[in-house]
Amino acid sequence: MPLWWESLAWTEADQKVSCFGKLRSINMEEYNKSSVKKARLNSLLTTLLDDPILSDVPKNPTFADVDTLINLELGSAMRISVLKLDGTTLDVIVMNSATVKDLKLAIKKKVNDMEQSSMGHRHISWKHVWANYCLSCHNNKLLDDNEALQNFGVRNNSQVQFVSYVMTKESRRHSKRRKHRFFHGLNKRS
Repeated sequence: MPLWWESLAWTEADQKVSCFGKLRSINMEEYNKSSVKKARLNSLLTTLLDDPILSDVPKNPTFADVDTLINLELGSAMRISVLKLDGTTLDVIVMNSATVKDLKLAIKKKVNDMEQSSMGHRHISWKHVWANYCLSCHNNKLLDDNEALQNFGVRNNSQVQFVSYVMTKESRRHSKRRKHRFFHGLNKRS
């Protein structure tokens, strides 16, 4: 004969199961609603991306990509054409107040995205690129990363190009590691 607290335990367990069942059905309804919303948004997004007016929007746009394109349409960003050494060009978009460093980052992002989509993962040593080449606009080398692009005459639809760059001794940073310089100084005294 079951005790009274055993029957109470069963009823509490039954109530928990029925509550979980209700929660599960509510969660399934919310999931179905959210999946329907996602499907609608995805179909709307693909329809919009197939529109010829929006041909410059990437296939999987991030918020930053869309924001940059909106700023371009509003006139607060500029499209810059970059002439590579092989003669091909690529277009990047930066804000009107962008610096040389911002342009370099935009070029790096664009090239990495292009390489990723066409060839899979491929490593480019940007440190090597910027050590041996620099950007130039109207025969002005864009050497100072903190300088605004507008100070070099870069405007909307301007073209910049890669040019070979050899650093002079005055502008070169320490090429050797500073860690071992102390010991080299001791050898010179002897």
